[in-house]
Amino acid sequence: MRMTSVAALTAALVVAPLLAAGAPGHRAVAAEPTASGTGLSSPAAETALVRGVDLNTVTIPQLQERMRRGSLTSFRLTLAYLRRIEAVDPTINAVLRTDPTALRQAAASDVRHRLGRTRGPLDGIPVLLKDNIDTRGMPTTAGSLALAGSPPATDAVLVKRLRAAGAVILGKANLSEWANFRSAKPTSGWSAVGGQTHNPYVLDRNPCGSSSGSAAALAASLAQVSIGTETDGSIVCPAGMNGVVGLKPSLGLVSQSGVVPISAEQDTAGPMARNVIDTALTLSAIREDAATGTTRGDRTQDLADAATPPGGLRGKRIGLWRLPSLGAEVDALMTRTAADLRAAGAHVVEVTPPYQERLAELEFPALLSEFHRDIDAYLTTRHGPQNLAELIEFNRAHPAEQTCFAGQELFEQALAAPPTTDPRYRAMRAELRDLSRRSIDETMAEHDLDAIASPTNPPAWTTDCARGDNDVIPSSTPAAVAGYPSLSVPAGFVGELPVGLLLMAGDHQDAGLLSLGAAVEQRLDAWRAPTYLPTLPPEDAH
Repeated sequence: MRMTSVAALTAALVVAPLLAAGAPGHRAVAAEPTASGTGLSSPAAETALVRGVDLNTVTIPQLQERMRRGSLTSFRLTLAYLRRIEAVDPTINAVLRTDPTALRQAAASDVRHRLGRTRGPLDGIPVLLKDNIDTRGMPTTAGSLALAGSPPATDAVLVKRLRAAGAVILGKANLSEWANFRSAKPTSGWSAVGGQTHNPYVLDRNPCGSSSGSAAALAASLAQVSIGTETDGSIVCPAGMNGVVGLKPSLGLVSQSGVVPISAEQDTAGPMARNVIDTALTLSAIREDAATGTTRGDRTQDLADAATPPGGLRGKRIGLWRLPSLGAEVDALMTRTAADLRAAGAHVVEVTPPYQERLAELEFPALLSEFHRDIDAYLTTRHGPQNLAELIEFNRAHPAEQTCFAGQELFEQALAAPPTTDPRYRAMRAELRDLSRRSIDETMAEHDLDAIASPTNPPAWTTDCARGDNDVIPSSTPAAVAGYPSLSVPAGFVGELPVGLLLMAGDHQDAGLLSLGAAVEQRLDAWRAPTYLPTLPPEDAH
């Protein structure tokens, strides 16, 4: 008997369902308004495709078990997410575009599942990519019209890893333009390419940035996982503000090749999901191989096992950095969180990591020099402006780049900053590296801690292009500057608005941090689905 070829089986899986169900378009389309006024239509279409699966709460292991049993296919899962994007995304504007090959990718995964040739836990799982991550055949813009022409010729290294793991590249997520490194008064979640992304919990509130669309899309269950990027706060803040999980990995654990940069000294891509286990599994797929020597402490520890902790919180030592500047309601939530962790057997002590004022003084000037160096190098790989000076001129010549805010002060300051060969710059970065690492290492050693915890974010502020962001959030800085891992998990709500708990640990302690984060997530049980409120009544506004 002649064996069925992979190509023939793929065609059978792709063509027949497309003819029967019809494929959705590659851009989100407006949903019919409902009585609630949110613009959301019934989720019946995607529910019928994945009967018995709650897209809000299902985990990757649960999806893989269904695929193994044959009760679910990647094709149906991907089509369900595409249809949900069509129905829901017009309300939040998180997804810039979907990949026209997504269903073909899913069908190929289904072939591998049928033949017993799956590539791991991400095989067939739909993933959204922040639109500053090079993706062959798809526009990669960093939110700027300057990069909206020809797509990149090749995938970023992390995208190659996702494809090798069998993941379905579902599409690209909106972001704060140039990862919030253009204007002195930016509005997070806005880009000239994609417009404004909204917070799914309260639509006139901000999603934080710069991985705004990556987080908001997850909150609205428009993908199973997403990839964000961070220089300082750009994964963890939107994760906290949209009520999802976000990991900023240790510097070097994920390749930055093919990602629009701010600073090679701090930039990293990282996974985002609605739960810690999916976050860990995604990191396992995109991290550098142990053979490169960059994974160090994670070399022999499986991240999936790390995210299913056997001992919970009993005996764990956590230092609570309160940050009362984020407001009395956030501080009260931290008090309740500490009580919950203590009730689960953790030892919680209050701490204040040192050197924070000096870090705040030095970080921005160092980033200016690094941005000039790194963006010039990246622009030469793309069509359009070839250096920062040309990019500044492009923005001046294109009014669409000024529709929310006109400023590009950070670009102009970076153009005038000392080069990274300057001794003044080198001294700044050396001091930053030293003090940031000491701020975490000394605090953890003094109190014998497993991690330091702090609020990730304040309640989301009202989006306002004229005012810009209201986001003095210092909790992300120590780990971001040190290159250490940090993980935001949902902690609870201030009224209708999510607040995250940020956990940080020592160099390349990503697996241990995920393990602790999974235990904290299980104890706090703080996630709830968004309600897409248009606004808050005046008495509830913060």
